[in-house]
Parts: sequence; structure tokens; C-alpha cells
Amino acid sequence: MPKNLAKVQKQIAKKKGAATSSLHENSRDAKRLRRAGARSEKLEKLSTARAMAYQPYQMSNSYLSRNADELATIQSERRPGRPTSTREDTLKQGIDAEDKEYASGFWIPDISDAATVDRLTEWNGEWSSLNNLKFVRVAKDGGKHASSFPPNGNS
Repeated sequence: MPKNLAKVQKQIAKKKGAATSSLHENSRDAKRLRRAGARSEKLEKLSTARAMAYQPYQMSNSYLSRNADELATIQSERRPGRPTSTREDTLKQGIDAEDKEYASGFWIPDISDAATVDRLTEWNGEWSSLNNLKFVRVAKDGGKHASSFPPNGNS
């Protein structure tokens, strides 16, 4: 028996003389429609929760790849056999340093916590007010650990 809402609706519509608008409220088909609808809502809610939990990883990956286009254009413009330019060396060093930091973990505000998000939107940009925010470390391997800011070597 199908559990997908669209499949249930299609199957009920195929029945002879049955229209979804003319179902009795406690009929078998109406109960199947309610169950399938509730299941699809539950699955949609779970998928949005998973997407929100994965959001810091997507943001860090997009942040790390921000210089990839510029580095690729500089490398393609360089003639073979020529030494690398200072800009290319600087970009490579920056990317390597950020990759090492990402392997150990980035300190970012915990955007899964509603109170932290509210404080972050009201943040005035001062360094001293950062201790009011809840921070986590997001590592490359997918780990997310509670942390404090500024880092003191314990987290």
C-alpha cells in the first residue's frame, strides 16, 4: 500500500465513481489520505530540520572556496615555465592556512540556538560583546562541538 500522498490521491481517483471531494469523512479512503498527508508533513518537517543543522557546514565550505575562482584565473593566465606571481602565492598560503584551521575547527556563533541568533542580529560589531554569544566549533569531519569565545585552548 503506498504511503506517498500523491500516490494515494492518484489511486483513490482511479477508483470507479470515487472523487476525493465526495468521500465520507470516516471512510477508508479518507483515513488513508489523512495518514499519507500527516506522513508527508512529518517528513517535510524532518528534512527542513536536517537542512538547518547542516547549514553551518555549507556556509563554511562556501567561505573557503571564495578565492578559488581568482586562483584559477591567475593560474590559467600564467605561461608555462614562468614562476608564480606574488598574488598566487598569497592566495595559496591563505587557502592552506584556512584549510588547516577548518581541519581543527572554525569558531562560529551557534545559529541553531534561537537566542544566539537574536543576539547576533542585534550585535553592534564590538569585540567585547562577543562573549554574550554561544559559539561552536565546526570541523571539516562534520563535528560540531560547543566552545567558548575567545578561544583559550580548552575547547
